[in-house]
Amino acid sequence: MQQTQELELIDSRLEDIFLIQKQQAIKLRNSTASQRIALLKRLLEWINKNQEDIRKAVHADYQKPYPEIDVTEIFPVLIEINHAIKHLEHWMKPKKVGTPLIFLGTKAYVQYEPKGVSLIIAPWNYAFNLAVGPLVSAVAAGCPVIIKPSEMTPHTSALLRRMMAEIFDTHTVEVIEGGVEISQMLLSKPFDHIFFTGSPAVGKIVMKAAAEHLTSVTLELGGKSPVLILDDADLKDTADKITATKFLNCGQTCIAPDYILIPERLKDAFVEEMKKSIEKMYGSNKNGIEGSKDYSRIVNESHFKRIQHILSDANLKGAKIEFGGNSNGQENYIEPTILSHVTWEMKVLQEEIFGPILPVVTYDNLDGAIMIVNQQPKPLAFYVFSKNYKKINAIFNETSSGAALANDCAVHFLHRELPFGGVNNSGLGKSHGHFGFLAFSNEKAVLKQRVGSAAVNPLFPPFTLVKKKLVKGILKWL
Repeated sequence: MQQTQELELIDSRLEDIFLIQKQQAIKLRNSTASQRIALLKRLLEWINKNQEDIRKAVHADYQKPYPEIDVTEIFPVLIEINHAIKHLEHWMKPKKVGTPLIFLGTKAYVQYEPKGVSLIIAPWNYAFNLAVGPLVSAVAAGCPVIIKPSEMTPHTSALLRRMMAEIFDTHTVEVIEGGVEISQMLLSKPFDHIFFTGSPAVGKIVMKAAAEHLTSVTLELGGKSPVLILDDADLKDTADKITATKFLNCGQTCIAPDYILIPERLKDAFVEEMKKSIEKMYGSNKNGIEGSKDYSRIVNESHFKRIQHILSDANLKGAKIEFGGNSNGQENYIEPTILSHVTWEMKVLQEEIFGPILPVVTYDNLDGAIMIVNQQPKPLAFYVFSKNYKKINAIFNETSSGAALANDCAVHFLHRELPFGGVNNSGLGKSHGHFGFLAFSNEKAVLKQRVGSAAVNPLFPPFTLVKKKLVKGILKWL
């Protein structure tokens, strides 16, 4: 009974915040580029002054190394803010469009207006980056925002709450902490836009809730991003790039390589190069990988057990551990692990791993490998390693994915001139840079007609002989 009353009080408070932000949305609708840029500069200044606090908060949640926090949490947000500040005035300008012959005398353009009150539901794996990054786009577009950070990263969530309170008034940006019940309460509100980052399963729940109010959504999801290695690939370069991006954040990255497709004859050589890369990046100290200051941990016990279950299932069904396999439940530590002899009946090839396990699948011919990719749900990213760019282009044209990279993995996330997002199961809508601005903007069509044009308009009755001839003439001309 008491819990029910507490939830009702929380819901009442959320409703008050939402209604206040609805009023603020009307005020922000006519905000200028300079006013929005001023907010972005305040955000930039706060981050630059409080970088050490950001590092401490993120590290406290799951022992992420400070250099990794700089590269994956702080740096992407800083370039997002600077990019928006540089380009916002241009983005906001109405876009002129051409004038078809039948619209001679009119003036038409696309006007970018804020969608309105927006909800950002951030994940735990990059708890700072994936909360503040979308916020930059929302502020640039002129939208008030409620941020719901993950309950799995309480230190970062607390920092985000403090951060927003020191930069914005609550009418513009508010942070709401809590678990699933809070998310459900928020999703019941008629937001103008929802930006969600997380799993496809939860993305479907968010989309279903948004449909009740016909709220637009940006869904940044995940899936199994494949790596296709061709027979002419540089295996050392390939292994280094895969190692760096697969085991970053202990594999808890939505665009991490999820499984390898490689010619049978290259498998052993590739595994050896992967072993060398892992040892070079994480095992060069006297305490081994577990003692490495550069290797993160799994976020909590629940996810640790989930990944262990995936590994156990593969072992029971005949997979071979080529490297790794060790773990420490007290620290939620799982060693970088490479598996071979995997089959599609195993969970490791059925589910998004989201951890430091890399299954290696061999193929006999390239057409068969492409068929494997096309038989799976469309991935968030697709990586191909080869020196033959003609062949790479052909492969990209034969497959569908949110992003396609040649001879690298994951780095497209930092490219602010490229859209970031998935397709179908891996996501809906795009973010970053101009694409993020558009996600929170309504592209309003504006047409201005001259006064006194109705008399000769062929669409208006009565349809006189002159109007009939005019319509026939237009049809012939078309």
